Parts: sequence; structure tokens; C-alpha cells
Amino acid sequence: MSAGPANEARFAPGARVRVKEAKPERIARMHLRTPHYVRGREGVVTRVLGSFKNPEDLAFARPAEFKMLYHVEFEQPPIWEEGKPGDTLMVELYEHWLEPAA
Repeated sequence: MSAGPANEARFAPGARVRVKEAKPERIARMHLRTPHYVRGREGVVTRVLGSFKNPEDLAFARPAEFKMLYHVEFEQPPIWEEGKPGDTLMVELYEHWLEPAA
């Protein structure tokens, strides 16, 4: 998958974001690219990766809009209840799955 048309990123590196908790997998023909274990969690954007076609549509050969993709870092211990303070987890997430953290 290659980067597409330039879109303005909604979140800059350092922004605190929250992963939406929506459950669209109940909708027919959905193919999600967001891990359940980070839904509802807060993290920090570490890098804007660029704009790519939405893989949730590409999986079903549907026309796909370009969506901004980010590296988001999370504290690991609260997610899996293991590890030590300072351990982190990096996840690639599309912008439509993110919202500003409260």
C-alpha cells in the first residue's frame, strides 16, 4: 500500500488521543484494522505516517477513501496487566478510529 493524496493530519506528534470503542464488526461486511485491546484506551501520537486507502473497504474491493495513519504509543501495563512502568506498545491506527483525549 502506498501513500496517497496529501491530507492534513488532525493530530500532531505529541497529541493525546483516545481510540474509539465503536463495535462496527456487528455490521455485515466489515473488516476491522483496530485491535480490540486498545479500544477505549488513551495514547500519544508519535508519528504521522501519511494518507492511505482505508483497508476496511479495500478488504471487500469497495471504493476506498484515503485516511491518515498514525503511530500511537500506549503504556503497556494497563493493557495486559503485566510489564513494568515505562514499557510501551506501538500501534498503527487510522484517524477515523481516534478522537482527542479528554
